[in-house]
Amino acid sequence: EVYVVYGEDSTERNNGSSSVMPREKYPKPLVFHDGRLAFLPTPMASFTLFAWLPFGILLAILRMVLAVILPISMSRIAGAMSGIKVRVKGLERLQNTSCDHGGERSGVLYVCTHRTLLDPVVLSSALRKPLTAVTYSLSRTSEVLSPIKTVRLTRKREQDGETMKKLLRQGDLVVCPEGTTCREPYLLRFSPLFAELAEDMVPVAVNVSVGMFYGTTASGLKCLDPIFFLMNPFPTYDLEFMGRVPREWTCSGGKSSWEVANRIQKQLADALGFECTNLTRRDKYMMLAGNEGSVSQNR
Repeated sequence: EVYVVYGEDSTERNNGSSSVMPREKYPKPLVFHDGRLAFLPTPMASFTLFAWLPFGILLAILRMVLAVILPISMSRIAGAMSGIKVRVKGLERLQNTSCDHGGERSGVLYVCTHRTLLDPVVLSSALRKPLTAVTYSLSRTSEVLSPIKTVRLTRKREQDGETMKKLLRQGDLVVCPEGTTCREPYLLRFSPLFAELAEDMVPVAVNVSVGMFYGTTASGLKCLDPIFFLMNPFPTYDLEFMGRVPREWTCSGGKSSWEVANRIQKQLADALGFECTNLTRRDKYMMLAGNEGSVSQNR
């Protein structure tokens, strides 16, 4: 559907002047959209973009190199020196988040909202310790360049559950139950699989702001997502740790996996000021790209 928006005054339309329509006047809520530009391409803004582009490419390469070669404990400092701002709240709530279950150690499951592919990397940097991230779809380039361990899921429930259980026995794990990114102030439906696998869960509200480029795409080359994000002059990450989920709100405490997932989704939405939806990863990719969002292993 295409909407052409004019001002109420016909002279304003004839003069070619326009203004950005307020979100509350949209014909429908804007949840999904594609494209890389994060600003209105006026002549002056477009000139600024092309002037910045060579520097942005070099800056993105520098940031990637620093993330790969530096220890995880130093990557946040290096990122700040290159212009990446990371604001963290709630670290004091993380106390005693690792426990034994029948003598078997289990890692902490960090349950995050999903804004870009770099969410687990930034989370690992904020905690100053290596984490493992699970993902449904990741380009081979992003997988190779990732400074933390990434593991692909297969969309087969039993197999993915066993994989995540094994990873939790090895250490702490990051999962984004939405299954895909969303740019707007909405949260997609949370898959309940994570709730069945762990008692030690820490919800993390993640949000991102950029000035030039979106670091996500549905129909474009996903291997370029981190590069476009890192090309922004001063991208900002906001992380808020919500504290450990009480045992009575886990599956071990008698709640169903859907109840746990819905409660954590609502908790994170309230923390971010977002709205919960029942939309899924499949909905997003069918709307924007005409597929279900899987990255081919053999091109």
